[in-house]
Amino acid sequence: MTDSETASGSREGSRSFDDLLADCVHCGFCLPTCPTYVLWGEETDSPRGRIHLMGQTREDDVLSEAAVNAFDNCLGCLACVSSCPSGVAYDALIESTRAEVEQEYRRPVSERVLRAAIFALFPYRRRLELMRSPLKAYQASGMANLVRRSGLLERISPTLATMERIAPPMTGSVPRLPEVVPARGRRRAVVGMLTGCVQGAFFPQVNTATARVLASEGCDVVIPREQGCCGALSSHTGRAAEAAGFARATVAAFTAAGVDVVVVNSAGCGGTMKHYGRLLEEAGADADEVRRAEQLSARVVDLAEYLASLVPRAKRHPLPVRAAYHDACHLSHGQQITAQPRELLRAIPELEVADLPNPEICCGSAGVYNLLRPQAASDLGERKSEDVRSTGADLLVAGNPGCSLQIASAMERAGTPISVAHTAQVLDASIRGLDAGALLGR
Repeated sequence: MTDSETASGSREGSRSFDDLLADCVHCGFCLPTCPTYVLWGEETDSPRGRIHLMGQTREDDVLSEAAVNAFDNCLGCLACVSSCPSGVAYDALIESTRAEVEQEYRRPVSERVLRAAIFALFPYRRRLELMRSPLKAYQASGMANLVRRSGLLERISPTLATMERIAPPMTGSVPRLPEVVPARGRRRAVVGMLTGCVQGAFFPQVNTATARVLASEGCDVVIPREQGCCGALSSHTGRAAEAAGFARATVAAFTAAGVDVVVVNSAGCGGTMKHYGRLLEEAGADADEVRRAEQLSARVVDLAEYLASLVPRAKRHPLPVRAAYHDACHLSHGQQITAQPRELLRAIPELEVADLPNPEICCGSAGVYNLLRPQAASDLGERKSEDVRSTGADLLVAGNPGCSLQIASAMERAGTPISVAHTAQVLDASIRGLDAGALLGR
């Protein structure tokens, strides 16, 4: 890395990479919150260990295989950001380092092919939607149990095995939301809504529920047709130029929509969109482009964050369910949003909300981490499934599609499947007066 390279921290403004490195005093408060350190107990697989490697890499001007492996092992969950008393901007450090790795380090052919395949698919909603029919046929055929018992996919490719396990049930078709969902009653806001890639293709019911809830609370919901991937998956994996391209298109789509705020119902997407200025600055964008990105970022809000700021208008009907709430990392650590989802859920009559033990530890999803590091992700998923079972809940509520897929898969492997819902779906069911069975798959 050269001296001219910079990274800007989430709470630090624009500062040099070396300055951000120097903020770490190696106190160790991050260690018990870091999932890979919890798994393996290795210093190089802790935030302060990786920060040391970042500094060493700059000093030696060499990216060693060991250092790259340590950076790749990081989930980017940002639990260390929440626990750090010195305010180290680890989020900026790891994203800048990963971008440098992708530019400078030559990965083995098999790994390059795998990453290319993942990023030729997952950021593109239309391509994901094309997978629905084959997946639906596969699931209906009953072959899934045979394939899983045989262990064939595990031997061929742990990544393919992970993709097969976490695929959600393919039921029905993907509903097409109109470009504008009008407010019910007196309009009090005009909001844009990000539909997302994985969310839009595999969890369209979450987007439908989000639009209904916002409309019920007096919002015109604008859903720009021009929107695509927000760039989160690419940004988290160091594909900086690709992420910047997606970010530019997203900024253009929602700026043209002329909305008051942009509501996001996926934690990872919201966490990235709130830092578009940093993302484009590191990609070499000019000052005007960075300014436009920052203006949009200032209007990005998570769904729970936005709804909690409104005086509720729609009546909540009882939902007699015991639910466990899971803190998605890029919501709790990346955006510091923990109280608002609980506040919204606990306002629903008869809904009992339990907190998971060890909420700071990632479930192992982390964007595409569970595809790139399937064993570590599986181990973390098992830990999280044990925490869910300890609550005795019938329903798991999460604010991120990757978390929902990861934890549901781990629960099923453990022989204790659980119904999973997004916060928006629970609110929607309560507002519409649905029976609790609608959430529990009965």
